[in-house]
Amino acid sequence: MKIGQAFVAALACLGVAYAQTPQFEVASVKASAATAPGRPAATDVRGGPGSSDPGLARFDNIDLFSLITMAYGIGRYQLSAPEWLSAARFDINARVPPGATRDQYRLMLQNLLVERFKLALHHETKDIPIYEMTIAKSGPKVKESPADPDEPDPGLQPPMRWSSPPPAAAHVGGTMQSTKRPMEWLAAMLSGMLGRPAVDATGLQGKYDIRLHWGGIALNASVAPDNPDAGAIESEPPLVQAVQEQLGLKLTPKKAPFDVLVIDHIERLPTPD
Repeated sequence: MKIGQAFVAALACLGVAYAQTPQFEVASVKASAATAPGRPAATDVRGGPGSSDPGLARFDNIDLFSLITMAYGIGRYQLSAPEWLSAARFDINARVPPGATRDQYRLMLQNLLVERFKLALHHETKDIPIYEMTIAKSGPKVKESPADPDEPDPGLQPPMRWSSPPPAAAHVGGTMQSTKRPMEWLAAMLSGMLGRPAVDATGLQGKYDIRLHWGGIALNASVAPDNPDAGAIESEPPLVQAVQEQLGLKLTPKKAPFDVLVIDHIERLPTPD
């Protein structure tokens, strides 16, 4: 009798825990409409806690890779997953309970992935080659953008696709110009161009006007341009020097341990609405 009572009590506790797990009030998940080959439609994510429409989260043409990184609050380089996740795109509309926080919103997205796509994953710690972005000895030279109290908040967003290294465009030269950008945006852009993650450790919390230009260098003919191993490149790309001279920010190559999510299982199609 006591064993039976304990079993019932355990089930009750599990039921309470499940009930307390943040859930969307209702969610629709449908495959995005097909587009012309080589010209995928743009991804649009809006709504949710902190945005101008906190009660409704909308995802147009979002790929599963981006959705998972957004749900777990990780960089694209921290997800080990099948390649097809970047091509599987969906339209999602979800009703968010009133008063939900962004942390609860992430948990709702995680639960959605588990329930609708049968996502299963585990954590691993890996040493990853990175660039650590800090303030140079000369001090920051970026100009902070004036605050705009009327600027709308787009809500929680997935990591930028450009932030997934390579292509290592730092070696061919270019120009970067943008306004009202946080340091995490700059780090994400540099990640793609440098061919390895750039991690923001500046402590700068505002939004800034970014003006940057750099030249190119010739690589050793035996080295592939997208090689993420900086040791195989004869010299640092001029982008690293330009960031320090023009923005007052230092990029230091190093290895750092990161929590990496490894996908064990995920369905290609969601369960029906």
